[in-house]
This record gives sequence, structure tokens and C-alpha cells, in this order.
Amino acid sequence: MAEEYMGKVTAPEFPEGLEWLNTKRPLTLRDLRGKVVLLDFWTYCCINCMHVLPELKKLERRFERELVVIGVHSAKFPAERETENIRQAILRYGIEHPVVNDREMLVWRLYGARAWPTLVLIDPRGKIVGQVSGEITAEVFGTVIAEVIRTFDARGQIDRRPIRFELERERAPEPVLSFPGKVLADAASGRLFIADSNHHRIVVVALADGTILDVIGQGEAGFRDGDFETAQFRHPQGLAVRGAMLYVADTENHAIREVNMNARQVRTIAGTGHQLRRPFHPGGPALQVDLNSPWDVVLVDDQLYIAMAGSHQLWVLDLKTKVARPYAGSGYEGCQDGPLLEASLAQPSGLATDGRRLYVADSEASAIRAVDLDPRGRVETLVGEDLFVFGDRDGPSHRARLQHPLGVAFHDGVLYVADTYNNKIKKLFPIVRQVVTFLGTGEAGLRDGERPLFDEPGGVSVADGKLYIADTNNHVIRVADLQTGRVATLELKGVERLRPRAKAMPSSSGNVLTLPAQRVAPGVGTLVLSLRLPNGHKLNEQAPSYVSLRAEGDPVVRFAQQETTLTFHRPTFPISLPVTFHEGQGRLIVEWTLYYCRSEVSGLCYFAEARQEVPVEVRPSSGPPRLSLTYEVR
Repeated sequence: MAEEYMGKVTAPEFPEGLEWLNTKRPLTLRDLRGKVVLLDFWTYCCINCMHVLPELKKLERRFERELVVIGVHSAKFPAERETENIRQAILRYGIEHPVVNDREMLVWRLYGARAWPTLVLIDPRGKIVGQVSGEITAEVFGTVIAEVIRTFDARGQIDRRPIRFELERERAPEPVLSFPGKVLADAASGRLFIADSNHHRIVVVALADGTILDVIGQGEAGFRDGDFETAQFRHPQGLAVRGAMLYVADTENHAIREVNMNARQVRTIAGTGHQLRRPFHPGGPALQVDLNSPWDVVLVDDQLYIAMAGSHQLWVLDLKTKVARPYAGSGYEGCQDGPLLEASLAQPSGLATDGRRLYVADSEASAIRAVDLDPRGRVETLVGEDLFVFGDRDGPSHRARLQHPLGVAFHDGVLYVADTYNNKIKKLFPIVRQVVTFLGTGEAGLRDGERPLFDEPGGVSVADGKLYIADTNNHVIRVADLQTGRVATLELKGVERLRPRAKAMPSSSGNVLTLPAQRVAPGVGTLVLSLRLPNGHKLNEQAPSYVSLRAEGDPVVRFAQQETTLTFHRPTFPISLPVTFHEGQGRLIVEWTLYYCRSEVSGLCYFAEARQEVPVEVRPSSGPPRLSLTYEVR
């Protein structure tokens, strides 16, 4: 037996009292004896942790019967300690394994973790095989896991019984927009471009009234060029526009995409689809160079500047020569000023320009950096100090504090900052070096008006006296008047165009609910259809919700109209129908397609679709010939 694949030290058990997600109940290592266990110590702000997640998913698919991955979320920022914020991160990143909130770093200390991410491999006896910090690949780590499995398989100590976890996504409604990351308002064309990041597409909206004009991308994650209906993105973020050309930071495809709005075509202009893993790359022909999580873009003449979050640099793509190269940042994570390529950046995630300098939301340093457009220039810190210096403080910029800002927009001498983890929008005045809170109280929530609330806003853009905000965790776009500070949630019109692609097929392939057999007396009677929405929600009156009803099998239910199928568009509930019940057994099929919104914030809309199959038995009884059916949206 290969001794190197057998642990020597017993893995510490999880402390009691921790909050768990993606599982019904807390887990223990004792419960998982017979499984290979992989602990992933992560924090949801960390780009390196984000890079590990798809590798973990590959391992989970490869060893689905032998391996259990457990995410140990040990937060860097105070906002990341909140279980609800971790739940949102689980939904945003599509995490399918259990996650424990290690709020007080208890598990972190038990295992001696020192960096994000750290991975600990535990054998089927509960012994630690090994520990590694930093990014891993599924290929390399999979080789080790396969050897552990082979070693213990020889002793009959592998338990291949399946384990099913109750995922957070199974309890989450389907929003019309899903974690929109960035937004771009273009006054010249009267269009608003929204990176609908978790739906893997770009939504184009009329600035004037919120009407949806176009949808770019089919809505399924992938990497494909083509027309608007067939092109694929993977968690797109930053956007830049000039005339008919839209440029997209296709973050998880590690690529830059160009969208021709007139020809309705998407093509890749930089990146190979593979992540750059070298610490420093000199650049080269744009389509031959790997990129590393491009998060935002800004266009200056023919130079497209890229916030390369994964390599802690800014890159520049020359649109004429088609060459991409590093522009600023040494590639080492930090907050050190200096000449362009000697300075250090820390996960740059937002870009803006005044035509003379680039302004950078340097998220992991909770900093705002200024980068000269003169190639002989420097990087200068306007707000921020170090990777572990953050907070929520206004005042002179050298004393001001932010918490993981992700977005910036420059307008009329003011830099608007999405202070993401503080749930605020702040103003930075670069000339006088002063920071003031513009919008938000610091509390997470969704409220319009003069005292608005946000939930991890990620992107900002200015047009026609208004600030447009991608309010990421609220799944909406907010619009603030720059003069009054009053905020409204953008109400999208034509939301049926945003119906999720996976749900665009007949509802019989979606959420099928088989109800218990319903018994009813024969005769002329009534069929009642009712809808129960979550508290504080209502149907979107502008969207084409509908209910379709048909009888199958023996004709035990006959509609008064003598039709076999009835469809009710934009229905008002309850629906009461005259029917005749005939003795026998049959089945009713009720298909629901619903668009519903928060009652007080009509811009936050969700989509629900289900098919109810209802066995019906009609036979003499003492009750009336009446059948009531209810669909409850959870």
C-alpha cells in the first residue's frame, strides 16, 4: 500500500454551533468516514478562490461517488462574515457542495491555514493526507485523489453510497436579472448595457423608459462566437462602447469580446479561453495570449484598458494592432505606488478615466488608484493603504476607508465609487482629495427614495444627470438623480425577453408537481385555480404571465366552452370556471408561467414556471361538485 496516500494525523472535527449552507444539517467528519474529504478554505472576495471553484467542480464530477468537498468560508472582510452574504456568493458562483461559515476563524486555526485558498485532503479514515495553499488544477490534484481512492479501495474502505445535499439554489427564486455585475449608460445612443452576469448575457435597455431592446447571448455559460442568439459568455462583467461596437470583459472565459450592434455579431478579440497562470507575461498577439479574469474595460482612443483582476495588473489592448500587453502592475498583489510596471495592484475590478488618468477600484486593497495614461507615468494611491486596511470612513482621502470597492465612474470632476462591501456609493473628489458618502446607509437591503439601501453594488455609470448602479445582490439596476440623490429601481419593460433559456422549453420539462388524487362529486360545478405568491410580492401586470389548463385521459372534466385546453393570459386570481364532472378517472394538467415582483419595488422581478399533474376521481359523494387547485410559489 502507498504510505504517502495515507494520513498520519487525525483531522480536527468541526466545532459545534457553526452555521452551514447547502446542507440540511451540520456535517461531521465522523459522518463522512469512507469518503475522501477535501476542505477548501476560501473567502468570497478572493480571485484565487474563485479560480479554484471550477477546478473543484471538475473533481466533484470525476469522483462523484468517492469525494465530498466542504467549503470552509473563513472571511477576510467583515461583510463576508454574514451568512446571508455567503449564501449569495454560493448562488453567484454556483457552488454545489456544503459550506460552513467559519465566522470566527475557528476551523482555520484548527487546521493551521495561512492563506486563501488553502486545501486540505482527508482520507477515508479521517486522517490528513496533505495540505496546499494557492490555486490548484483538477488534473494535478485529481491524480492525488485517485491514488488515495485506489489505496483505500484495496482495503475495502471506500464508501460509494451517494450523498445528496440540499442546495441553496433549490430554495432561491429565479430572478429576471441574476447578479448583474456591471452597467454602462451610453447617452449618445440612448442605451443602457447591463452585464446580466449569472445569466451569461448582456441586456440592452432603452435609457428613456427601461424597455428591453436586445439580448446578447443565448443565456447558457459557454465560449462561442456568433450572432446574438447563439453567442455564449461566461459571467461577463465590464463594458465599454464606441459607436456600434461594444466591448465586453468576459471574465470567466478569460477573454475580451467585441459586439457589433449593427451586424448583431459577437467575436473574440483577445484571449484563448484559458486562464493565464504565469506570474508575469509580456503580452503578444491578442488572440494568442492567455488572460486572467478580466473584470472591467475602458476605452481611450484605440486603446482598450483592461482591469486584469486575476493577475493584479492593468493590461492594454491596441484595437488597431491587435496586440495585448501589461500596462501597469508588477503582477504581485499589493498596494505599492511607483512607475507603471513596478507598482503593485490588488485585484483591480473597476476602471474609469478622465482622459488623463485611469481610476482603478483596487478591490483587495480597498483602494482607489490613479494610473497615468502617459506610458512614462506612475501609479498613485488616492484612497487606501494596504491589503488588510479597510473600513467605512469619509474625510480626507488619506484617512478615508473603503471596503472592497468594485466599480468607479468619472463625471464632471467627481469619481463615483461603488463601495461594495459597505453597501454604499461614495464620491471621491480627486483634486481636493476628499471622500463623502453619497448614497446608502451601510445596511444591506433594497429601498428606494432619499435614504436608499443597496446590497453589494458592483458597477456604476453616468448619463444624462443620472447614476446607474448594478445592485448586484439585489438583482436589479438602480437609478440615482445626481442632483437630489433620490434613487429608484429601474423597472424593465418587456421582461418576457429575459425568460431564462433553460425555462424557454415547454414547461413539461421543468418543475413537474404531481398532486395527490382529488375526489369530487359528479355534476355541473366549479373549478377554481388559485395562486399563492411569497409575502410582499405581486404579479407583474406588464408581463405576459399565463395559466394553461387541459384534461387528459377519460373526459371526467369538461369545460363549459367545450374546448380541450384553456389558456388565461395575464390572469387575475382566483380563476373560477364552470365545468361538468363526469364519473370516472382522469387527469388535469395545469401549466403556470409567472412573472412576479416585490410589491414595494416593482423593478425586482422573478420568473416561475411549473406543471401540475392532478389525478381526478369523480364519483358520488356528499360533497359539492367543486375542485380547487392552488399553486404556491416558494
